[in-house]
Amino acid sequence: MPATALAFALAAAFVHALWNVLLAGARDPEAATAVALVVAVVVFAPVAAAVWEVDARVWPFLVGTAAFELLYFALLAGAYRRAHLSVVYPLSRGLAPVLVLVIGIVALGAATSWRQGAGVLLVAAGVMLVRGAKVRAGAPEVLFGLPIAGCIAAYTLIDKHGVRYATPLAYLELAMIIPAIAYAASMAATKGRAALRVQLNPSTFVAGLAMFGAYALVLAALQRASAASVAAVRETSVVVATVLAGAVLKEPVSPARLSGAALVAGGVALISLM
Repeated sequence: MPATALAFALAAAFVHALWNVLLAGARDPEAATAVALVVAVVVFAPVAAAVWEVDARVWPFLVGTAAFELLYFALLAGAYRRAHLSVVYPLSRGLAPVLVLVIGIVALGAATSWRQGAGVLLVAAGVMLVRGAKVRAGAPEVLFGLPIAGCIAAYTLIDKHGVRYATPLAYLELAMIIPAIAYAASMAATKGRAALRVQLNPSTFVAGLAMFGAYALVLAALQRASAASVAAVRETSVVVATVLAGAVLKEPVSPARLSGAALVAGGVALISLM
């Protein structure tokens, strides 16, 4: 893997972890998420327009991915209001590739390997460590983490096919417009516009830029290295987010939880590398 590709992939991991930490640390994560989504869509609209190329066949995929993206952000913001990022993030990001793999094998007839099987076992072991003995099956971390993972798996499978009909940045812009508008509107209706105005601050603005920026960095890495190697390095975000949760959000990140996050990242890397 070229050094430049490695640098871009690692930067993508850090930026992705960063925007999650910023939203989790907001006084009102749901209102902050709404504002960040609008910021991302507005700021990067000219960038997407500069590389605009959209085929009409993309729209069914965009409708599907937009629905799952909306549910994903709603669940994520709700989780960060009720639970620790250091559990929700590794749980959701770790289980999503496992779900993609299982669906690919069962529903799509995809082949698998011993390495992917070992990756699933590592993810399972890591999730157990991250959860810890004190986190019950019905705890908010689990109740939110599992459906969030399902949303990630769903829009990943949809995007794999949909992105063939549009340039990646244009596709991402279109996929985020509906969730951004719908979620912001729902937050304005339930919390009031004042709650959104309070979140118009530098932290939320950076989070919005980071949402789009993380994907742009992944694209830059993919131009220089294989998708498998980029995906494997990108999953270091699980460890980065867990460390930041302890350092910035002052969450109780024990050595066992940090080790679990590392196992999750390693297991996802094995799955990604086929």
